[in-house]
Amino acid sequence: MNVTLLNSILALAPTSVLLAGSVRVAANRRTPAAVLQFVGASCLVVVALAHLCEALQVLPWMRWGSEHSAGHYLDLASAILGLTLFPVGYALQGFAARPR
Repeated sequence: MNVTLLNSILALAPTSVLLAGSVRVAANRRTPAAVLQFVGASCLVVVALAHLCEALQVLPWMRWGSEHSAGHYLDLASAILGLTLFPVGYALQGFAARPR
């Protein structure tokens, strides 16, 4: 089995759980923090899907894994946004829920 395929499948499982949890929170609370958390989790799922597409060689015109390609920049931008927005949304939600 391709190592990239295995890694992408293993990455897709926890990111999908994060996305499902953030969808539930965003549907119940509808706060800016919940939306940030949802967008961040969505970006992390995009990263996992980008690696899955790279392993399965889907959309070869994106040149997955090549430096300075559309696939590379999609993966990079999604990773930066996901690793920034998800924790910020989670922290803001925690601060808002804290008793005063």
